[in-house]
Amino acid sequence: MSTQTIYFISISLLTGVSILVMRLIVRRDYLKRGHLTLSSSILQAIVFFIFGGFPTIYLSADWPVTNVHLILRVTGISSITIGLAILLQALFRLGILRSLGLRTDDLKITDSYRMSRNPQVLGCFLYVAGFTILWPSWYAMGWGLSLIAVIHLMVLTEEEHLRNKFSQGYEHYCKSVPRYLGYPKKPE
Repeated sequence: MSTQTIYFISISLLTGVSILVMRLIVRRDYLKRGHLTLSSSILQAIVFFIFGGFPTIYLSADWPVTNVHLILRVTGISSITIGLAILLQALFRLGILRSLGLRTDDLKITDSYRMSRNPQVLGCFLYVAGFTILWPSWYAMGWGLSLIAVIHLMVLTEEEHLRNKFSQGYEHYCKSVPRYLGYPKKPE
């Protein structure tokens, strides 16, 4: 079986399973319970850990070595580093239980959540961009686009839950703070 076939099958299966987890299992828990069960939270985390490690499927055996120009190498490494820093900072500021959807009793609108409603996602996007800059290929682009699509579905699922739970408070927050990146607006 060719590398392209393995890649296509792998990314298709991973994307399909991810959509099932995000839009069916996670959404069902949010709608029925108002938070995630431990099992759906673990499934969601597994999906992201597998997506995060997916480059090992399409990169060659010597993948730590990159053959891109120095400017691209610095840009890619910076993007990965800054992305991970933003992701981890937002994760720990929000709290592990809240990040895993196990605790949803209040709305977090301080720290980096004043600039983006999804700073963890923004960090993840930068992480993916860094890989695609360092090891540019159709494989990297496919991985990045699949991950972006799945994360966006996760965000839509979480937004639906937050609208149901916090109604006008969340709507006000959405009007003031961009979903991913942009300029926060003055509260009305």
